[in-house]
Amino acid sequence: MLAQQLQLTNEQTSPLFRIMWIQNSSEPHRRQFENNICAFHIGNGLILSVAHNLRTESKLFKSIDQSTYSTDLLPRLNSVQARLFDTCFVLDTATQKRYWNSNNPHDYQMAMDVLNQINFDMRWITMMDKKISKPHLIIQFKNPSFYNNEALTAHFTAENYFPETAINRHTFLVEVELVEAYYSADIALYRIVNSPKEIINALPALTVDFDVLNDNQEHYYCLQSSPTSEIGKLLNKAQIEGYTDHFSFFQDRIGGNYTFEGLRYLIKGYFRFGSSGAPYVYYDELTQSFKVNAIQSEACPIQLSIDNKREGNFQYVNAIASPLHIIKDSLVQHLESVTT
Repeated sequence: MLAQQLQLTNEQTSPLFRIMWIQNSSEPHRRQFENNICAFHIGNGLILSVAHNLRTESKLFKSIDQSTYSTDLLPRLNSVQARLFDTCFVLDTATQKRYWNSNNPHDYQMAMDVLNQINFDMRWITMMDKKISKPHLIIQFKNPSFYNNEALTAHFTAENYFPETAINRHTFLVEVELVEAYYSADIALYRIVNSPKEIINALPALTVDFDVLNDNQEHYYCLQSSPTSEIGKLLNKAQIEGYTDHFSFFQDRIGGNYTFEGLRYLIKGYFRFGSSGAPYVYYDELTQSFKVNAIQSEACPIQLSIDNKREGNFQYVNAIASPLHIIKDSLVQHLESVTT
């Protein structure tokens, strides 16, 4: 089992990735990375993560299509606000997009305040729908070839590959699109798009297990980003401590609040702040392989505290995880659709 454990954390064999929303993804000198979330591959280009980040809000877009600007934004601005945006967002006639062009922090704050005042929809799901920002898998290696395969590397250009010398990594961008958001379960399903099949086939994947596991499950782990960065990976022991028929509110001031509800595991075992979307895996003795069974959703209110304060305390020891059983029927259909 040790060999399989180490494979889960190795950059060449791990199914754990990150999804980030990228503005101006095809313009390297203008790219902007935001909305970082854990995600994992379950085969055939299907990616699982959480859903709660989809309806959180960005502060300010860095560019906007002229058509969206004219149709969706300008009619909602008064004359003073319109002058601010016309000044700060300069039109590039070649791309027909307006780009942020101010170094004044006061302008930045004023633009954010205006968007908030007019309730302009800045949720990430809307940014994605309007193609202001597109979600991508972030795949990184120490060497400049994609999974040590020069033939696969040849599919990447300056639009979706760049070296990051400061962290000694080479970063590849693989575009994904949202297939379905299961908001009450806090699970989101994506699929890889605009990539050849051989790129998809190269990505390591986890087999899904839909069983609801008992609380004495052995060899149960959380696969997440390393404690000190987003670059490394951490596989740590976890324990199912109990079960809950969950109910809590998630605030969405634009689309309306919604609820997290349904079956959840109460998990004990270190999980990193920012590990939402991380898979919970167990070792199946029969197949001698790891299978994914649940996904990290929320920090549990039962936490280790420092001086009775949660602020600054990132050593969370309790988590709420969503068993994949709660979306079984729908996810099975999606899995079958990509294999037929």
